[in-house]
Amino acid sequence: MSDPAAKTARPRPGAAAARRILGPDSFARSKFEEGLHTFGAMIALGIGATRFAVVDIVRGRFSWEEFFLQGWFMIRVSLLPTVLVAIPFGIIVAVQVGAVAEQIGASSFTGAVNGIGVLRQGAPLVTSLLMAGAVGSALCANLGSRTVREEIDAMAVMGLNPVQRLVAPRVVAAVAVGLMLNVVVAVTAIMTGFALNVGTGVTSSGSYLGSFTGFAQISDLWLAEGKAAIFGFVATIVACHKGLTASGGAKGVADAVNQTVVLAFIMLAVINVALTQAYVSLVPQAIA
Repeated sequence: MSDPAAKTARPRPGAAAARRILGPDSFARSKFEEGLHTFGAMIALGIGATRFAVVDIVRGRFSWEEFFLQGWFMIRVSLLPTVLVAIPFGIIVAVQVGAVAEQIGASSFTGAVNGIGVLRQGAPLVTSLLMAGAVGSALCANLGSRTVREEIDAMAVMGLNPVQRLVAPRVVAAVAVGLMLNVVVAVTAIMTGFALNVGTGVTSSGSYLGSFTGFAQISDLWLAEGKAAIFGFVATIVACHKGLTASGGAKGVADAVNQTVVLAFIMLAVINVALTQAYVSLVPQAIA
């Protein structure tokens, strides 16, 4: 006769894999301790995935097939939403900047304010939202469903490291896709602002482009691309961690997806503020 208590104590699907991959789990932690444990597990997962990616690429063992499959998957789920978000974002920035510039008689600087604002802040911010929302949720759902079906346990039993086989290619793909999405957002938003400001007569095309090229620096582009790469990396690590620790069936996967989006949004917002403040403090700004 089976013991009801034994059934109750049976580990949930995916728990064994999470313990093996991300360290022992504890069910008697405070919220603060649980947060520290989660943050530490994400750092360990990020370091492990980066190490596997670098070593496998150098030794020629990297799964490029998985990289291209995941990259194409991320592009499919994020490219159209990125364009649809970038266009109204460019319109909002152009309208607000154009109205203020016209009131204070600085319409000739509209291109600089609009373009540099989009390049430094707008494009990376929109990229972070799409990486956390569209890409992160999709990755978490995919890995979470594998975890609750005990596919991750099966990989471990066969001697395959899930971090090496699943997480590392996704991290590299997310960084590459983040760089691409950032360019798409920047170009779309800047072109939208240019068409709106020049089309409505706020400023001339020559004045708009002249002010933008006069104040913009190549370091602004590097800042935006650096942010996009970091955002893609962080969002993927959060999504993979939550997916690999999902448990409790379909509801557990849904909860993991919700946690991924919220946590990634918060982390990316904090990182964005820190990077922007460091850039403004360390990089001399153009004055002409």
